[in-house]
Amino acid sequence: MGVILGVIIGLLILVFLVVAHELGHAVIARRNGVVVKEFGIGMPPRAWKKKLKNGVLLTLNWLPLGGFVSLKGEYDAADKPGDYGAATFWQKTRILFAGVVANWIVAAVLLSILAVTGLPKVLSDQFTVAGDTTIVNQPVMIAGLTSGHAAEKAGIKTGDTIIRFADQEVLTVDRMIELSQQNKGKTIDVIYNRAGVEHNIKVALGDSSEGGYFGASLGQRDLIKATWSAPIVGVATTAQFTWLTLTSLGDMVSNLASGLVLQLNPDSSVRQQASADLKSVGDGVSGPVGILGTIFPAAQQAGLTQLVFLTAIISLSLAVMNVLPIPALDGGRWFTIVAFKLFKKKLTKKREEKIQTIGFSILMGLTLLVTIVDVSKLF
Repeated sequence: MGVILGVIIGLLILVFLVVAHELGHAVIARRNGVVVKEFGIGMPPRAWKKKLKNGVLLTLNWLPLGGFVSLKGEYDAADKPGDYGAATFWQKTRILFAGVVANWIVAAVLLSILAVTGLPKVLSDQFTVAGDTTIVNQPVMIAGLTSGHAAEKAGIKTGDTIIRFADQEVLTVDRMIELSQQNKGKTIDVIYNRAGVEHNIKVALGDSSEGGYFGASLGQRDLIKATWSAPIVGVATTAQFTWLTLTSLGDMVSNLASGLVLQLNPDSSVRQQASADLKSVGDGVSGPVGILGTIFPAAQQAGLTQLVFLTAIISLSLAVMNVLPIPALDGGRWFTIVAFKLFKKKLTKKREEKIQTIGFSILMGLTLLVTIVDVSKLF
């Protein structure tokens, strides 16, 4: 039942983020005189429809894979009143990047809320406002288990938090490691928390450091709490993560380029470095399977704070991805318009469809390639 609930929550999160993105397009399109024909939640086949007072056809669709917005004359050469193509360049720019802004705002709002309740501190230099910030230490958490070792045998699970270990209060990871070493080979009492319920068990610690005496990898994350500065922290943290995402993408592109070039070098040591560069690209990229493989277990096991934080990060990733000049994405469509304007060529419907089709095919090919990598990681 937990797995099913995790899948449902994960899909709802993805639908929410994509619908927020498409809603950004729809709102700005209407404000700039473009007719919105249909706003769909989920993907066809259609399950339900309703014509709204503003003339927009609202539909609910069976496939919970995001959403879409359909605009009148949705190609650059369209020139009838109410057509997307009839809008000015700056109006098209606002419409195309409205989805990006919507996802960025969602991320900023969620991180602002977390700044009040407890924002996970994942960067050493994460933004805070001096004088209005409290750092709260979270309990030591089980981040992973070593198969066949003490913790797993005792029934400990990933996500459990340790309260007392060998009759001692555990406040830090270092303290728990120290207690494990002091009590190696002994049977000790462990009190842990799982889903808000405390459990008391006995654990027979190993007597060898191989695999760990307790047999678990430990994690501890601080939370940032603010009051009046929460909106500032939320917006600044979103900007900080945006820059980090962009620089990470730049590093991946650089590693990909250098890896491909170095592969041609006859020197085996150089080719070995090239393989390391290409592997870092593969490790740093996730497609639909990788994202779902992260969000579904998180929805199933993680607390509300971690789930909201993950939602904000995925929303931010969607915003950054759609800025990139890849045809079939918002940034790619805008880049195509700009390119044809610079070269003073007419972007006909046929040309635009050809460019978007080629771009979409490349995007799907890359998605398939990344999906294969994601699946290989799972096994």
